Amino acid sequence: MRQALVVGNWKMHGSRASVDDLLSDLVQGSRIPGTEVVVCPAYVHLAQVQAACISASISVGAQDCSHLQSGAFTGEVAPLMLSDLGCRWVILGHSERRQYHDESDEIVAAKLSAALDAGLQPIVCVGETREQREAGSAEIVVGAQLQGALTGQTNLETLVVAYEPVWAIGTGLTATPKQAQEMHAFIRTCLQQIAGVDASATRVLYGGSVKVNNAAQLFAQPDIDGALVGGAALIAEDFLTIINAASAP
Repeated sequence: MRQALVVGNWKMHGSRASVDDLLSDLVQGSRIPGTEVVVCPAYVHLAQVQAACISASISVGAQDCSHLQSGAFTGEVAPLMLSDLGCRWVILGHSERRQYHDESDEIVAAKLSAALDAGLQPIVCVGETREQREAGSAEIVVGAQLQGALTGQTNLETLVVAYEPVWAIGTGLTATPKQAQEMHAFIRTCLQQIAGVDASATRVLYGGSVKVNNAAQLFAQPDIDGALVGGAALIAEDFLTIINAASAP
């Protein structure tokens, strides 16, 4: 039985005051049996969040990391720095990194290898654009992203995959539960073909405008093991409702 996992990606939002307010509500309300909870703030808030969550049932992750562990690379943050800070998780290959920073599958693979070496638990994101879906190539794109990031990797026992249809991120559009389940089932089939991955045990999250009003329907699908939540993760009440939905039998 795969444990439900709900991850809040705060993206480039927050101030010290707003982070304190949000965490105050989350720490009090997030002790929900059956669901693992992770929050991923901006780099500058990681230490603050880690300190607030140290005795809570919330794990802390980063939104990205370098594929290098040290060196003269201004602006980069190494995976070992994150693990030294107490981070357990890291998001890799998010569509916004692929779009705005031209991250290729090769770069995602290199970051994954570095993150695993540092002892971090990776959340590898895959997903197609609206044009790719309308052209009928969604599965080809997602399958290639999985192969590109995972082939040849080792120590993938902690791997989590997040399916985030690019056309549903920040647009208000959401894949229907049927569409999401079909892609999640396809992802699990792809994982069966990659050496070192236990497809039946690997958690696959949905991440595309997850909201209070659609979370329960999404989580009811057999191959959806939780969510990578964007905007709703910044509203304590909404995020807690989504966590509760993931815990429902």
